[in-house]
Formats: sequence, structure tokens, C-alpha cells
Amino acid sequence: MPRISKMGFDVLYLPPIHPIGKSFRKGKNNNPVCEPGEPGSPWAIGSSEGGHKAIHSELGTLEDFRRLVKKADEFKIEIALDIAFQCSPDHPYIREHPEWFRYRSDGSIQYAENPPKKYQDIVPFDFECDDWKNLWLELKSIFEFWIGQGVKIFRVDNPHTKTFGFWEWCLGELKAKNPEVIFLAEAFTRPKPMYRLAKLGFTQSYNYFPWRNTKEELTEYLTQITRTSVAEFFRPNLWPNTPDILTHFLQQDGRAAFVIRFMLAATLGASYGIYGPAFELCENTPTEPSGEEYLNSEKYEIKRWDLSAPQSLESLITRVNQIRRENPALQSNRNLKFHRTDNPELIAYTKSSDDGRDVILTVVNLNPDFTHSGWLDLPLKDFELDIGEKFQVHDLLTGACYVWSGPHNYIELNPAVSSAHIFRLRRFARTEKGVDFFI
Repeated sequence: MPRISKMGFDVLYLPPIHPIGKSFRKGKNNNPVCEPGEPGSPWAIGSSEGGHKAIHSELGTLEDFRRLVKKADEFKIEIALDIAFQCSPDHPYIREHPEWFRYRSDGSIQYAENPPKKYQDIVPFDFECDDWKNLWLELKSIFEFWIGQGVKIFRVDNPHTKTFGFWEWCLGELKAKNPEVIFLAEAFTRPKPMYRLAKLGFTQSYNYFPWRNTKEELTEYLTQITRTSVAEFFRPNLWPNTPDILTHFLQQDGRAAFVIRFMLAATLGASYGIYGPAFELCENTPTEPSGEEYLNSEKYEIKRWDLSAPQSLESLITRVNQIRRENPALQSNRNLKFHRTDNPELIAYTKSSDDGRDVILTVVNLNPDFTHSGWLDLPLKDFELDIGEKFQVHDLLTGACYVWSGPHNYIELNPAVSSAHIFRLRRFARTEKGVDFFI
């Protein structure tokens, strides 16, 4: 299930309801699968059995959900929910409040569209209908209901396709009573709408990171959203994949590609997310070669995963999350700086804590197929190091330590072994009985 990292902590991400009903059949491994062309999706949009405040019976009861939240808290895990403000064609709202939806001239309900995509089994709300006040109150009450069950993190589906005035009012009302609640905007759209949603109250936002692959693209984009005025109001949450997006980079290059994108997301961003276990198990089969969507998606299938599969990234994800917890530098975007390498396949950057005591240098080989090496230039003055001063780089992934001297140092990364270094810079402290000590 998807995980979001918040300030170094893992967050388990679950849709609030998986309605299946008559539109499902048994698929591979006896997983329930939605029949093509039939109404219904298991992704948080209701069914005849219940709406946005219900849990499907195959997943348990509301009391089971409360126990899940409580148990997760014991492990410092927070439960996040997907909020999708649209409906399945058999959602109770359509029967009880038909005035909340748009209709065509032939009397049929207008299905959802987010160009170029058409969602013919999803019905959107009409946020500007005659009864908009009651609709807005009801939608706000969905958040309030799940907050009452102990949920404090919400991933909001396609907020840019809803009325901005609704978000300004709704998020303002909710945060006035629950300032600790986090709202993540799943809005892959033009920069201006993304930035406006941030100003209206969304705590974090999706962004263009999944499609920034080269050293130049990553440097330019991450500098734009972390080192300019945009950083004053826009907090990016970096996702290498989502339930809707399987990029061509992940499709083509196997496990090493997943490692590269994970390392970038977890070290470039103060917060990051992965759609797993699809990501953890390196699932990379698209619906079609030219597309960027998953075949046999969990949007249409309740899947049972083999979490012990040999290609699993679980141990790497666990270790990197531990590194993030232990190093404040990785929990902020404010001090991200990119550094020169003489190889375009090697990207290097540092992040430092506000007090300068914690400095993390990450180097990633962006090529999943071949070993790449090169020389890295570090501006030693930025780290209060003299030109001739020895300092240590401690690889937090492997435990290896290297003593460097001067601004130019050699890097080599073999993706068959490791695609990245996460170094902690340690300054020389003293020499005692022929042994150098660094802090």
C-alpha cells in the first residue's frame, strides 16, 4: 500500500473504501477484478453498499479501522486516506441528491474528464449547482468524519478539477479546528494551478518530479521549487510513481531504475511518497507500451502481493527511512545545493540542517545499466572546511568511511552494487595514537 514520508516518518496510505459489488470478477490469483466497461472502481468512490464514509465489508468494519489506526500509532505509523470527490454510478449520493450532479441533454449524468483522459465510470460533483451550499457542507463532513476516526493526513484526488473557492473555504474551516491535519494535493497540472492550490491551504503537492530524469532536468526543476520564491508557499512531495503513473523510465530498466528514483525522491525531498507494494516489488508492466498506467491496477483490483519476493526493495527503503529520521538535513528543502560533477550521469547535491551541524552529500548514478565514475567538486568554504583540511565522508548506506582532502574527489557507482552514496560529512577532530577521529 502507498507510503508517504512525513518529516522522516513512514505514513501508510489507504483509500477509505474499496467498493466492489457486481462489477467485479475473479482475476489472476483469485483477485477481484473490475469488468471492462462496467461501472465501478475500488478506489474510494463508493458503491451501492456505501459512500465516502463507509468501509467495504471485505476489508472489515469501522471498529476494525479504528484498531488499525491505534495499532499503527504504536509503531509511529500514521494512516492517510485518499479522498476522491467523485462517485461511482451507483453511489448513494446519486439516489439521494441527484441535484448535485451535471446532466446531459438526454438526461444521462455527465461522466468525469481530466483532459486528455475520460473517466466514463466516474460521476463528478457539480460544485456550482443550485444546492451548492449543502453539497459543500456534505463534502467537508467527509473529512470531519475521518478526522473523527483518527486520520490526520489526506491525499486529495485531482483537486485542480474542483472549484478553487470550495478548497479555500473547506480547508480554512478544517484547519481552524484541526491545525495539525495535512492535505496533499494530487494535482499534476500546470504550475500556476498547483501553486494556487498551495496558497489556498494544501500542505503539500504532487509535482513534475516523476518526469525529470536527466541531471540537467533534475537540477533545474528542484532548484526552481526549493531555491526561489516558490519555496515560500509550495511544498513538493516527491513521488517516483503513483497509482496512476508508471513512467517509461521505470518500465524500461528493471529494479535498478526503481532504486535510482527512490534514492532521488527520498534525498531530494523533505517529504516523499511511493505507491507500494507495486513500487517495493518493482512492478513495471504498463497497459500498453506507449502508456504510463499500470496493467492490473489496484484501482480495479484488490491485489494480494508476495511481499517476500526476491526483488523487494523493503530493506533499502527501511534503511533510507532510518537515515532520514536520524539526519535533520534530509527533513528540509531549504538548504538543497547541487554540485558539479564532470560526468552527466552522476548527480551530486548536499542538504544541511539549519545549524550546519548535519551535512548530507548524496551522489546518484542516473544510469541503471552501467557503472559511471567522475570527479566531484565541493565548495569547502560552504562547509567551513579549509582547502587542505582532511574530512571524512561516511556512507550511511553501507557504513564505509573515506577520508577526503580538498574540493576535488573521485566517485564511482556500479548500479549492480549500489546506485547511490548517502554521505555524512564529518570534520577532523584530532589524531590519537596514529588514528584520526572525525565528528
